Amino acid sequence: MINIRDMTVTYGGNPIFTNLSIQFEPGKITGIIGPNGAGKSTMIKAMLGLISKQTGEVTLDDNPVTKQLKRVAYVEQRAALDLSFPINVFDTVMTGTYPNLGLFRVPGAKENEAVTKALSDVKLSEFTKRQIGALSGGQLQRVFVARAIVQNADVIILDEPFVGIDMKSEVEIIAILKHWQAAGKTIIVVHHDLNKVTTYFDNLVIIKRGIVAAGPTADVFTKENIANAFSGDLSTILFADKESENA
Repeated sequence: MINIRDMTVTYGGNPIFTNLSIQFEPGKITGIIGPNGAGKSTMIKAMLGLISKQTGEVTLDDNPVTKQLKRVAYVEQRAALDLSFPINVFDTVMTGTYPNLGLFRVPGAKENEAVTKALSDVKLSEFTKRQIGALSGGQLQRVFVARAIVQNADVIILDEPFVGIDMKSEVEIIAILKHWQAAGKTIIVVHHDLNKVTTYFDNLVIIKRGIVAAGPTADVFTKENIANAFSGDLSTILFADKESENA
């Protein structure tokens, strides 16, 4: 269980969140949605200690999450990555084993086997020596999912994993998320495509510089909440088909 209590984050002296509190449950896939600039990525980065927060605490199983980061696999937005870095697919996935290696240990046969299996799981076995900058968007995202697989983390956080990728890659990533869910892991996905919210997520958090609504997707993904977070026009369009079905 990840628990955020009374977290305040400011940028340039302006509050992004004030006293934000939310829980993320194990065994659930939780989606985070909200308009551009709502603070979705900021919340994730503050939660992990990647940016400073002014107040609040974040715990994983009642202990500070920043002291347990090896239990957390974080896949950031592709736009934030340096794809010119000279590293190939196999070595990129291998970095996922580092948090669990002892001091001064180097990856061995066990880690090589884990990387090979993870690349097979994401259907990228033939790309082991390819430089990451030469991959398509979908292939690259699957590489980072493979890295999360070998880390064997209890919490997996993905920031906009489906932006600019092919449908095949999206289906394969969702299948892996479902596998993690069945294993009782905590899965958090920052997401943009509102049409797939009810298909992908057990729980949903809607953010707009604070929590608009949070809970089971069926309860949270409503016309009123989408109107409050995005716009009335978008809400009307999004729920038009559903209302016509119920008429």
